Amino acid sequence: MRGRIGGLILALSAVAGLTCGRVAAQDRAGAFDHYVLALSWNAGWCAAEGDARGAPQCDPREEIGFTLHGLWPQQGEGWPEFCRGTARDPARHETAAMADIMGSAGLAWHQWRKHGRCTGLEPTEYFALSRRAWEQVARPEALRRLGRRVSIDPKVIEAAFIEANPGLTPDMVTVTCRDGRFREVRICLDPDLSPRACLGRSARDCGAPSVTLDPMR
Repeated sequence: MRGRIGGLILALSAVAGLTCGRVAAQDRAGAFDHYVLALSWNAGWCAAEGDARGAPQCDPREEIGFTLHGLWPQQGEGWPEFCRGTARDPARHETAAMADIMGSAGLAWHQWRKHGRCTGLEPTEYFALSRRAWEQVARPEALRRLGRRVSIDPKVIEAAFIEANPGLTPDMVTVTCRDGRFREVRICLDPDLSPRACLGRSARDCGAPSVTLDPMR
């Protein structure tokens, strides 16, 4: 019996070692091949989460359309997160400087911890790259002009982005939803920020035939 238990412990230890090896490889800073630029529809986030938190960006007087959720390194079928690295953490003034497009300094800090460290860049470089990616994508004005809540096919939102950005094709853009509500547009980019086809989970669109699109606030 003792020998059988000892053998089981060795087998479990071997599996644990293999698992740790995979996680360590996944979480290595700089180990990625492309980015996903995630753009959140502020009104959808506020209706689902932000209002309950009393988030300042949900004040109707702000009139915010899209915000930058983040610029996420990707590895084909998956993505690294919370990577180990040698880059310093951003100063408060650096995260605060991103609030104009991200909605809050807190989100900028979270995105750095979860995704920015995985790029292998310093905070200044990562935030500058994120802003460049944000600025190069045109957000459709038609979505900003909606004055009431509507039900819409996610493909219409995707088409609006493609029309506003002639370099995009359907395989480069995904639209996400949650609990029947439009939440984000995600665009896949090469390391130089050129649009590219999405892969794996990055390519999964919202599967609903229609979603609620909350009016800009």
